[in-house]
Amino acid sequence: MSWIPWAVILGIVLIVVLWAVSAYNRLISLSVRVDNGWSQIDVQLKKRFDLIPNLVETVKGYAAHEKSTFEEVTRWRSAAMNSKTPAEAMKNNTALSRAIVNLFATAENYPDLKADQNFLDLQRQLQDIESKIAFARQFYNDTVMRYNESVRRFPSSIVASGFHFAEKPYFQTEEATRTVPQVKF
Repeated sequence: MSWIPWAVILGIVLIVVLWAVSAYNRLISLSVRVDNGWSQIDVQLKKRFDLIPNLVETVKGYAAHEKSTFEEVTRWRSAAMNSKTPAEAMKNNTALSRAIVNLFATAENYPDLKADQNFLDLQRQLQDIESKIAFARQFYNDTVMRYNESVRRFPSSIVASGFHFAEKPYFQTEEATRTVPQVKF
């Protein structure tokens, strides 16, 4: 009869170990999903970065005296492309979005540009990419939410703190970019 208490203790220890391994693996899985979500945003941002020079050149042909607008788009595109961390990329891409809105507002003053087929095609492509970025951002933020919940929720928070799982940042936009200006072509 003396082996029964040891069997119970061993069973409890085994259950705790299995739970800890399961919680750790879930945190790893969610962390990888967050990284994948960011990668999906990064792919769409790269497409956006590739499209912007063509858009700028097209608008330049019609609005050569709007130099500061073009420089701002180019500067923020470069900053966004060279971002080292997701947080830095989020900040720089928000500024780039504002610069692109200014570029389209500049285009509003040039009726011939608004009718140019190349410009219209570039604008449509940019709108498609922006939609994909919005979808990827939503997926990323949903995944970050699930991951952060697991990091905070007891008892998985014990495993998270023991293995140094930190909360991940959400991809948030600044208040100024939440309102979309109306640009009519």
